[in-house]
Amino acid sequence: MTSATLSYCPRELRVALNSPIPSIRTPFTKEGVIDYNGVRAQIDFLIAAQAKTIMLTWGDSLHSVLTDYEIAELAKVVIQHTAGRAKVIAADNMWATGKAVEYAKYCAELGADLLMLLPPDWAGQTTPETLVSHFNAVSEHIPTMLVTAFFLQGGGRAGSFRMDTIRALYEQVPGLVAVKDDVVGDFGIELCSLVHDRWAVVSGGLMKNHTLQVPFGVDGYLSLLMSFRPDISWQYWHQIQIRNYEGAWKICKEKEMPLTRYWNSGVGGFNPIVHGILELFGICDRYLPLPYHTLTDQQMERLKDFLISEKLL
Repeated sequence: MTSATLSYCPRELRVALNSPIPSIRTPFTKEGVIDYNGVRAQIDFLIAAQAKTIMLTWGDSLHSVLTDYEIAELAKVVIQHTAGRAKVIAADNMWATGKAVEYAKYCAELGADLLMLLPPDWAGQTTPETLVSHFNAVSEHIPTMLVTAFFLQGGGRAGSFRMDTIRALYEQVPGLVAVKDDVVGDFGIELCSLVHDRWAVVSGGLMKNHTLQVPFGVDGYLSLLMSFRPDISWQYWHQIQIRNYEGAWKICKEKEMPLTRYWNSGVGGFNPIVHGILELFGICDRYLPLPYHTLTDQQMERLKDFLISEKLL
């Protein structure tokens, strides 16, 4: 492979990804309709918090309960309301190559900066070769980002498939310029070590995951706390920048870990709690469409008491 075919993350985009990155947590009305005013309120809150990038994700943005039309409309609202104040990462919905290409054209026309791809892999039917073809076809129209949650479908695959796929994409897809890593652990370390020279690497989900990848080559991280306490996210980021890892871990232990313990003991997982937090901070309402759980008034009171006790509210 010649240097002309290598994929490098554009500098401006990499700078934007080298930061705490918030995701859009699609809000709904009581009737289960997307609350686009709530989407806009989230964006304004995040821009005021100096977010450099706004990320749509299959998970946090709840593509799992949206129609294709709603996914397209959500991306449109996010891109148009962000209006160049930050980079925007759009996301697809486990679509076959033809449909993913059409969506890439749509996102490029709207002005998205990057498209995160989560290809389908029911019954482990993809191969490194078919995934190279998929990413190359989409990347003709917009720079793309791999999300390693792809490897977790159906419980994940054993053997060398994960790293074989990463190497094939790294070597053969010039338009693939970034990766969001949700697998982390030993795989995440190997991933960073292999691709960080050319791809921007975003650690998924939590500060503690990001800290573990720092020595091996990582840029920013998907930041839960940016959604409602961006000051904590930026405090952590400052500690990382000055290489005070003890200080960074202290923030993880005192702010992030109590919150993760809380949602692990709750009903419905972390997502209803995060939406409840957004309501308590006055950003948007907590409601989620069935069959997803929405926090009850009693659960909201308990959540409020917890946040106050941890000095998060």
